[in-house]
Amino acid sequence: MDVSYAEDGEACALILQGIWEYARAGQEVILLSPYLPASYAFLTHVLLCAPFLALDALASVSERVRSWRIAPDSGPPPSLRRWFDCFWRVLYRYLTTVLPATAVFQTLRSPGPLPELAPSCWQLFVEVFSCFLLFDMLFFMWHFSMHRVPGLYKRIHQLHHQHHTPFALAAQDASSAELLSLLLLALTSSWVVGCHPLSEAFFHLINSWLAVEDHCGYDLPWALHRLLPCLGGAPYHQAHHSTYSGNYAPYFTHWDLLFGTYCTSVLHSRPE
Repeated sequence: MDVSYAEDGEACALILQGIWEYARAGQEVILLSPYLPASYAFLTHVLLCAPFLALDALASVSERVRSWRIAPDSGPPPSLRRWFDCFWRVLYRYLTTVLPATAVFQTLRSPGPLPELAPSCWQLFVEVFSCFLLFDMLFFMWHFSMHRVPGLYKRIHQLHHQHHTPFALAAQDASSAELLSLLLLALTSSWVVGCHPLSEAFFHLINSWLAVEDHCGYDLPWALHRLLPCLGGAPYHQAHHSTYSGNYAPYFTHWDLLFGTYCTSVLHSRPE
């Protein structure tokens, strides 16, 4: 048994080292670019939304796919025009605010030379998981504040709540200030944890996927929250969009349970 675990660990380490060497090969200028975080965040978000664009198209013709929608009585899935309008809004905010501002942050952060060795499998797991725990806490505090302070809600967060029934791409359809603040929270989380660059890349990738899945509007049979009960998933976050309160944490449910802000109902009435 111990031999098997050791072999699995060695195989994982070889895979990670291969990925890291491939990423580093002639790409050090790109990996150290202050423009990388915002570019990576935008591109991964758009690419990870592609399966849900296909799912929305299928939902218009497939009753089975429609049955997976959390709010089947909320009307048809978002149209292709709505997807494109959302895409251009998000792109504009990234180009005009998020990209230049995070470039300044990264320049001040001054990342050092890239390490030669990839993280071990255990190191990668611990660093990514630690980032999620820290980011989840910071996001909960910031999101709770935006809902409880009227000025913050009107100036920063209200735009995101234009989507009473969200869809995947709308995960980043928010004000420039909110988009910037959330990316800075993610970058700060990885900086505080002291992540290896490869661990940080995995964290941002999974973070993007979870954000997309949370906003997709589907309670899919294979969704992560069905495998991991500690995650709220799309039903948990859609309840927040429906009630405009509660479920402030992005992924885990423990902060909302602890502070009494956990909500299970998915309502469909816009507050006055």
